Amino acid sequence: MSTFTVESTQDTVRSGYLDPAAKPVATIMPGDTVSYPNTWTHWGNEAVFGMSFADREPLRHRYPRGPYSMLGPVEVSGAEPGDVIECSITRLRTIGWGWNSFPLGVGALPHDFAEPYVHYFRFDDARTTAEYTHGIRLPMAPFLGVIAAEPEGEDTVSAILAGPTGGNLVLKDLTAGSHLFLPVAKPGGRIWIGDVHALQGDGVVDQTAIETAAEDLDIRYDLRTKVPLRGPLAETDSSWIVIGFAAALDDAIVGCLREVIHWLASTGEVSEAEAYALSSMAVSFRVTQYANQTGSAYSSTPPKAVHAVIPKDVFPDAARTRISAWLRGEAAR
Repeated sequence: MSTFTVESTQDTVRSGYLDPAAKPVATIMPGDTVSYPNTWTHWGNEAVFGMSFADREPLRHRYPRGPYSMLGPVEVSGAEPGDVIECSITRLRTIGWGWNSFPLGVGALPHDFAEPYVHYFRFDDARTTAEYTHGIRLPMAPFLGVIAAEPEGEDTVSAILAGPTGGNLVLKDLTAGSHLFLPVAKPGGRIWIGDVHALQGDGVVDQTAIETAAEDLDIRYDLRTKVPLRGPLAETDSSWIVIGFAAALDDAIVGCLREVIHWLASTGEVSEAEAYALSSMAVSFRVTQYANQTGSAYSSTPPKAVHAVIPKDVFPDAARTRISAWLRGEAAR
């Protein structure tokens, strides 16, 4: 297997969107790894440490399609619609600083604060701790916020959005050692990545985490053929994670639950009724993102998202093996 290095440059980065007209930054074979050294901060790498909110505000308007510095696309040879690309994050080290902020008119409480807010963090050399304020020390858990295969069509797509082929997932479980399975909608898959975070709570209620970038990020891309997966699915050592998106939180949890039932019934040899009951007894449904924008500078609004954490340890070994084989296109072999 080979490793390809993709640098962030004016040619390889799109500020806030996925670009179907972009030439591939790498065309790889299944199983190859892409190394992304020194990914950019928001707004085309114009976000810098210590910048005041007043200085940051023009950037939000300069990039109306979104803040994220999207790097890509990577094409996987042989990937076709109906396949799945397994994206395995094998290494992720952030740069030495980050920030949390909220402008007016966004987040779960868009009208509760009279002034915008920004706080900058310096990270320790080991990238384990972010010092906040009043003696509060935050344990870092870096993850990748946006990862997407291009959806169907030839129009540009805001990276703020998310759906069946991924996007703005902001799923804090996508740390080093995790896997994300993305349905393919176009030949090659055309994978874009961006929006590295140092730490985030479920819900991301002020609409930012500790925003940062990576000085070292490696992702291995494996092709899983003819896997009937209908949306992004994450896997960690302890769980499978299904995500539901909608304009309303009620609809997001219902959509997520229905996808869990469908997926478990497809892979786990349980009935849909049994999967529904199991979801109530053993699956945790968590708010991934409570997105709310009443005064946004951007042309798109992120969906509200709910993710379901399905614990592996409730299944017998044979079932876990069968589910893994289903995800990786090996069930019929």
